Amino acid sequence: METLAEQHPAMWPANAMARARARSTSAEMHAGFTALRTAMPMNLKLRLKGKPASPEVQRDIDRVVEIWEEARTWFATGDGPWLFGDFSVADAMFAPVACRFDIYNVPLPSVAAAYRDAILAHPALLEWRAAGLLESEAHAHYDRLADEYGGPR
Repeated sequence: METLAEQHPAMWPANAMARARARSTSAEMHAGFTALRTAMPMNLKLRLKGKPASPEVQRDIDRVVEIWEEARTWFATGDGPWLFGDFSVADAMFAPVACRFDIYNVPLPSVAAAYRDAILAHPALLEWRAAGLLESEAHAHYDRLADEYGGPR
C-alpha cells in the first residue's frame, strides 16, 4: 500500500492528523484481528446466517466498529461514506473485514453497517468479488464453516 501511495499520493488523506490516524488504523488492520480472521476466513462465495461470536472474536468486531465509528465521526468529510474523507488506503485495508462481516452476517450498529455497505458497493470491490466468484478451487474447510455458521442465508 505504501508503494501504491508513493505513486498516487492521494491514497492517503491530505490532512496530517487524518493521514496519521489512517496510517495507524491501516497498520492495526494489517497486524491485528487474529481471532476474527481465524474464526471467519475469507470466502466471497459464502453467505451465511451467522452465529454469536466468541468473546475473542467479539472483541475484534467491537474494535473494528470503534475504528470505523471514530473515523467517520472525526475525520470523514462531507456526505461521502469513507473513513478519512476521500477513499483511501485505510478503506482498502478494511475491505476484507467488510466482506467478512457480510459473509458471516455480523450484526453491526448503523454507522458501521452503512460503512460496510459503502465498501461492498465500491466498483473496485464489486470487480474483485466478481473475479473471486469465478475461481473454481474447492476448499473442504468451507463446507465445515457453512455447517457451523448455519449455511446460506
